[in-house]
Amino acid sequence: MTGSAPRPRVVVVDGVPMSGLVAAATDPRAVIVAVHGGATSSAYFDCPGNAPLSLLRAAVTEGFTAIALDRPGYGSSAVYADEFADPDRRVSAALGAAEKMLGTGSRGAGVFLLGHSAGCELALRMAIAAGDVVGVELSGTGLRYTDEAKAIISEATVNSRPAGLRDLLWQPTDLYPAEVLTGALSAPGVAYESEVTAHWPRRDFPAIAAKVTVPVQFSVADHESVWDTTPEALNAITGLFARPDAVRLNHMANSGHNVSVGRTADRYHRNVLSFLEECIADSGRDRKQVEAS
Repeated sequence: MTGSAPRPRVVVVDGVPMSGLVAAATDPRAVIVAVHGGATSSAYFDCPGNAPLSLLRAAVTEGFTAIALDRPGYGSSAVYADEFADPDRRVSAALGAAEKMLGTGSRGAGVFLLGHSAGCELALRMAIAAGDVVGVELSGTGLRYTDEAKAIISEATVNSRPAGLRDLLWQPTDLYPAEVLTGALSAPGVAYESEVTAHWPRRDFPAIAAKVTVPVQFSVADHESVWDTTPEALNAITGLFARPDAVRLNHMANSGHNVSVGRTADRYHRNVLSFLEECIADSGRDRKQVEAS
């Protein structure tokens, strides 16, 4: 390992405590900011008790600083959840938290945003608001829900998870280590997420993606049950972005919706890091060039 093991951090942004996990590389080649999905936390990217599944540990080993944020309304900011209905407020809080966690440390070639599931909304908004972004990784999202998902999600509320939701997100169970299925990664949901979920596929995803100009990798699990992943659906997603030719589809075999904590997580994370390497090369900005500028 070329830096520190993941450790919890809490910083204050506009009077609100924001939390997350940070694995800091000694001399980072770039910075990864990872954004978890609904009803979980930053622990999703440093799976408790299973270091081989950790994105943060894999990243720092390869010389990248990695931050897993607790999204606004999660972690230390949970008691302030009602303040984050405005997406601009969420973006400001998340970017401010990442900046404070990095402090005066080097950003290397720039920032790489990674979003999973409901976290893709915030990650993409951050990607168009932040400077020095070199690329984006997305997983567990889409434009059209499967019929099964549509029926289940329509019944979900902040305080009530409908029957079948857990199976929708975590089946087939043999794709995950047993300890991942114990609920250790679970966290209470946030009220504003119902609004995000309602408008994401038809309105917000197309509008935000059209402003993203950096390379994007869109990872698709072969056992994804929430989103339509037919070739037609994936072609439609690729076409959303400002540079469709800079969007790569990454098909993950033997994987379920939660790709970062499944049995193939290590392969997925190494794929993401390889893509980041390409983003840095494509940007034409290696660390020495950035530091000299």
